[in-house]
Amino acid sequence: MKSVNKLPKEILQEYWGFPSFKGSQEVLINGVLEGKDALGLLPTGGGKSICFQVSALAKDGICVVVSPLIALIQNQVNTLKNLGIKAIGLTGRISAEDVSNLLDNCIYGNYKFLYLSPERLNQELVQDRIRQMKVNLLVVDEAHCISQWGHDFRPAYLNCALLRDLQPNIPFMALTATATAKVSKDICSALEMKSPLIVKDSFSRENIAFNVQFSEDKKYQLRHYCSRLKSSGIIYVRTRKLAEELSRYLEDHRISATFYHGGILEQHKRKKLGDWLQNKTKVMVATNAFGMGIDKPDVGLVVHYQIPDCIENYYQEAGRAGRNGEAAKAILLTNKTDAEQVKKQFLSILPEVAFVKKVYSKLNNYFQIAYGEGNGFNCQLNFNAFCATYQLNTLLTYNSLQVLDRNSVIALSESFSRKSTLRFICNKHELFDYLEINRGLEDIVKNVLRTYGGIFEFETKINTVLLANKSNTTEDAIIERLQKLEADGIVDYKASHSDLELTFLVPREDDRTINRFAHLIKEQNQIKEKNVMHMLDYVNNDRICRNKQLLRYFDEKRTEDCGKCDVCLKNERKNNDTSFILKNQIKELLKNDGMSSRSICELLNVEQRTVLTTLQELLEEGELEIDAKNRYQLI
Repeated sequence: MKSVNKLPKEILQEYWGFPSFKGSQEVLINGVLEGKDALGLLPTGGGKSICFQVSALAKDGICVVVSPLIALIQNQVNTLKNLGIKAIGLTGRISAEDVSNLLDNCIYGNYKFLYLSPERLNQELVQDRIRQMKVNLLVVDEAHCISQWGHDFRPAYLNCALLRDLQPNIPFMALTATATAKVSKDICSALEMKSPLIVKDSFSRENIAFNVQFSEDKKYQLRHYCSRLKSSGIIYVRTRKLAEELSRYLEDHRISATFYHGGILEQHKRKKLGDWLQNKTKVMVATNAFGMGIDKPDVGLVVHYQIPDCIENYYQEAGRAGRNGEAAKAILLTNKTDAEQVKKQFLSILPEVAFVKKVYSKLNNYFQIAYGEGNGFNCQLNFNAFCATYQLNTLLTYNSLQVLDRNSVIALSESFSRKSTLRFICNKHELFDYLEINRGLEDIVKNVLRTYGGIFEFETKINTVLLANKSNTTEDAIIERLQKLEADGIVDYKASHSDLELTFLVPREDDRTINRFAHLIKEQNQIKEKNVMHMLDYVNNDRICRNKQLLRYFDEKRTEDCGKCDVCLKNERKNNDTSFILKNQIKELLKNDGMSSRSICELLNVEQRTVLTTLQELLEEGELEIDAKNRYQLI
């Protein structure tokens, strides 16, 4: 690799083919090359990765990058490899031996980039090897995750400060596309930045027209927008089921579309993504993780089919439109019921302190852990059975366990979030014939069909404990019957049972354990509630330019309206209508005789400046003339 000792612009041209930097990229690069810590606040599509990649290539040594998503890490590592740059990503499911070998390559193999998740920094092996590396830059990507005020706060991100101890003389670069002033301050503090260079480009995306569209027939509106789309588009939804449903709906109306979500096999994901990137498929209907790290410049339309949980997520996802600088649209489709649905989905499942204490107490009782004991106890928990035993709401309990995990009371296995799914792959006539022969499976099939709608059309999450209770049998018996149905080609059953690995990290002290961070639970719940309310305020505010509203949220003032959003266009139509009405009123007054402008103003009770402007327009349009007495009259 020959880029070391070259100027940043030469590296940019050599690897990326760009003759010059955009925005504040060069300022950030020069700052860290001078040894300064730096925080870069660049909009989506602002080229954040180039800032640290060019910086690292300009110096000897390796750049350590902390990034939150495996997909994002894999995408960037693959991109660098395709450019002929040596990069390694420590993603999940790598054996300890392979991790050790990869880290050795970072020390001895002339690699330029090491990408890892914040959780990896907890491993002593990783920390020890980073100490031995010749590091030239420390990077925290998606840095808003380090702030409890950020929309994707991840406590594990607080580990990033460890890098300061491992490589005390190496500059930090933190980057994000969505941070308020409060979050920016938090980032600098958490990373112990020393007199940091803080660079903020305008978050304004001048080429994107932001719109909120109210419609009681959202499917029709979606079809309307997609049918007129010349380039490619993304439709964001919150559930896998809806992604598949809308994709099929668009396909049924001859619009090239596919779906993308976490439940798809890896090879199918690659095929779907590849077809969309190559414009073989026009529209991608996806859950919200889609798009991060994917640089597709010609996205002309981003539609949010449901209201997101916060403005940060909305703006980041909407910002995936128009990266080529051409005109694009970001449309949020909504109706009267959406506001209540978003509150229910995001706010009603936030566990209060009392409920977290209850779950923690029940968890200890479930495993018969005595007061003062339990530290280091490892166990398998059947989540659904646990909830059924104590009649606990599953969503609130799930989130409570996540709270306990985030605050290091327990440690949950990575597979915790996986669920069993089921889908009937036969038609109803075939199912009826099958049950005629297999009477013993009739009860479970009926209970499944009564409990889960759309299970013939979509892969559906199921609760095997719930089905066991409804069928008056055991969970093992339900699983055995589902496996029989799968073996006979009746269903597609993906078993990821509710067993999860759980480790107690502190001795049991009941309420005292939770009291130590109870204030954080309250603060996080309040932050999430505020985020949702800010989002709903944006949706409902049809008086202020959408672009102004979004920029104001990110502490950026804008004086001019964008002229493209639904609010601006409505105001323009309103103004045009007012002008049309006023012109007709003036002509009606002048039907019989000429009048002075003062008389016209008095009779119409309209501001003098508006009347004079309208009279001038009528003169220019040849509708009026001024007589010898300086009165206006019709021609």
